[in-house]
Amino acid sequence: MRGIEGKFLYYSSMKAIPILFTLAALVFADDFETQRAALLSEKSNIENDIKKINAQIAQTDSIAKAEKKFSSEQQTRQKADIERRKSEIEQLNQKLSEISAEMGKEKSLIANSQVKVENVSSTRNALTAQLIVHCRNLESFIKTSLPWDTEARLERTVALCQDLENNAATVEEGFSRLRTIYMEEIRLGDEVQISSRAITRNNGDVMNAHVLRIGNQWIVYQDDAGLLYGVMSRKKNKDGKYEYVWKENLSFEERQAVKTAIDVKLSRKPPQMVVLPLSLSISEQ
Repeated sequence: MRGIEGKFLYYSSMKAIPILFTLAALVFADDFETQRAALLSEKSNIENDIKKINAQIAQTDSIAKAEKKFSSEQQTRQKADIERRKSEIEQLNQKLSEISAEMGKEKSLIANSQVKVENVSSTRNALTAQLIVHCRNLESFIKTSLPWDTEARLERTVALCQDLENNAATVEEGFSRLRTIYMEEIRLGDEVQISSRAITRNNGDVMNAHVLRIGNQWIVYQDDAGLLYGVMSRKKNKDGKYEYVWKENLSFEERQAVKTAIDVKLSRKPPQMVVLPLSLSISEQ
């Protein structure tokens, strides 16, 4: 019995082993599937993570490439901008150099012009001074010449002298006016003029007479009745100054010469040579 039991037990045990193995296999297989599923899930997650990482890497690479491209473009642009600025600076420096040279020339021209202006100003001042001297000399000449329209002649001469001294007249204007006055004085010295005007004799009597002026040399008169005659003469007074007075005590020949000269000028007699024994005598008063 014990033997049979032992065999039975052995048989039972042998029979139970496959079951155990089967159970173990089933348990292992189930566990394997679970692990496999977990691993596959983890693999899928990892792959997804890898995809995400690859996408991030790709995005990062794209951004890096874009940044690199942008940086390269920026560097290229900066380089081009630097070159352009260098070129502009060189052009500006060249232009500044040219402008500086032009300014130097302009300064030189201005300096030369200033010198010329100063020379012209000095010349004009010297000319003005000379014109004033001529004007004053002419004024003295008129004062000492025959008393014929002396006030009018002096008025324009004195006015010109004052304008020149006060810088109220330019050199050109002064020269023109002085030339005109000189021309008038020259004409006065060349012409023979007769007029009827009132004169004051040496005794103070005022009468109408024919007054004949021969240039700037002689002035003679004859009254309307043809009885009184006079010749202008110059004398020095007690103050040493010259003054003009009438010489009225004429000889017969002198009176006849004065009468003939006045008649010829008035066309009472035909033109002829008249010898005037006259002179501007200078004698002490």
